[in-house]
Amino acid sequence: MQSAKLAGRKPSVSTQQYLDIASIHDDVVVMKDGTLRSVLLVASINFSLKSEEEQNALVSAYASFLNTLEYPLQIVVQSRKLNIDNYLSRLKQSEIEQTNELLKMQINGYREFVGELVEMGQIMSKKFFAIVQFNPLSNKRKGFFARLQETFMPALFVSIRKDIFLSRKRDLMSRVGQIQGQLQGFGVNSVILDTESLIELYYSSYNPQLSDVQKLVDTQKLQVE
Repeated sequence: MQSAKLAGRKPSVSTQQYLDIASIHDDVVVMKDGTLRSVLLVASINFSLKSEEEQNALVSAYASFLNTLEYPLQIVVQSRKLNIDNYLSRLKQSEIEQTNELLKMQINGYREFVGELVEMGQIMSKKFFAIVQFNPLSNKRKGFFARLQETFMPALFVSIRKDIFLSRKRDLMSRVGQIQGQLQGFGVNSVILDTESLIELYYSSYNPQLSDVQKLVDTQKLQVE
């Protein structure tokens, strides 16, 4: 009886309805409140290897960078257990193709050593991101009531008015360019994540355990409700 009830239940509500993200396209994350996000993958600096003078200069430059910001900027550090499955698979393939028995044994031993080292040592990889946002209410070039109207119906404006989206994206990219220039000023390189990279980032962020064993399908085949 219970099985029949379970079988007759309607599909549960999609988890997408509980996320703040409305869509991801044109290398931009569109939020449900109508604001836009661009994500920068930022290179790291080995601070401990710098001299005291270099460290002081970096701290001063970073403080100056933060003080010049006129809009919110989110800085995210993502730590994940190092995944070397692809590397181990290539070693396994090389071992199979190797005709020299001595080299085959050496590859096998090296592959097992690396796998155990990463597993036992819990080696982590870190990625650094800067999330730049654009909120229509921060666009001072428009009148207050025009900005307010777009804020009350953000999804409608973004989905129906392509020109509105492109205008907001231009303002967002202007901010991104400023951020990249300031980061470059104290030796930190950055790159804008494209649509596919953004989808993979959010997929792995919301599914940290699942993403290691169940890879994301081709983003071109994804369908969003």
